[in-house]
Amino acid sequence: MSQFIDILLPAGRAAIELSFFVLLPVMVVMLTIMRLLEAKGVLDWLVTRLAPVLKPFGLTGLGIFAALQINFVSFAAPISTLAMMEQRGSSDRHLAAAFAMVLAMAQANAMFPMAALGLHVGPVLFFSLLGGLTAAAATYYGFGRRLSDEEHLTSDSLSHPVADSAKGVLDVINRAGAEAFKITVTAIPMLVLSLVVVTALRNLGAIDVLVTLLAPLLGLLNIDTALVLPSLTKYMAGGTAMLGVTDEMLRQDQITPALINQSAGFLIHPLDIPGVAVLMAAGPRVARVWRPAVYGACIGIALRTLGHAFFV
Repeated sequence: MSQFIDILLPAGRAAIELSFFVLLPVMVVMLTIMRLLEAKGVLDWLVTRLAPVLKPFGLTGLGIFAALQINFVSFAAPISTLAMMEQRGSSDRHLAAAFAMVLAMAQANAMFPMAALGLHVGPVLFFSLLGGLTAAAATYYGFGRRLSDEEHLTSDSLSHPVADSAKGVLDVINRAGAEAFKITVTAIPMLVLSLVVVTALRNLGAIDVLVTLLAPLLGLLNIDTALVLPSLTKYMAGGTAMLGVTDEMLRQDQITPALINQSAGFLIHPLDIPGVAVLMAAGPRVARVWRPAVYGACIGIALRTLGHAFFV
């Protein structure tokens, strides 16, 4: 029992520190900026201008908004947009393309906090856009080409608060702060559990055994074995849990900022078990198109992985 407590308390302390001293400040600032731009009508203007350009990739105006949300808010933010697309009559084919794009892009709740760990955000955003557009096109024209094209669009914009006065601006800031706090608090249980499990597996020697088994294959592919632990954590427990494990590995000099940047395309996206499950909750039609969306997202993530590996 004492051994379990020795694992639990440091893991809990690390999760709380990461949540409130890294994740929360970043999310408050990014959410405030996004919500103010939204309230001022800047995002609506941007969506209107970009919609014709991105239409060949299988994306609608709301799909573009989902891209902005995943990159600048959090992996869960596009849920509302995907739900709105479903409710407003977007076709299954467009839904699948937007879903694939979201799964292939870098989520803000992992990307921006990792900037404090040495991640270069500029290249991540660039390859995130390329990967997202590639995933959307691969799904719309390839994996999802047999899905229904039938649409019953009622509107292609989102309703949002208006900040046309000092009080309106303050209300938007307060709501953004509350939203950021909710995201942070929601992340704590997963962070604690993942850090406890990872620490226990490490103490039991399971991680070392896995690294030993994978070492020959990883050597052939020229992949650092230090990526085994964050990769396992990411795909099983999500991007926020991976953030916690990566932070701990950096503190112990088990991974370098350079390696984090080279592997960002493979590690920073919501295509994992929790991410897919959460996004599928947007609606029944969104849930039905998960398979072609995941296939398309894999193409986009593969492109991002190559981009970071060879050009970052």
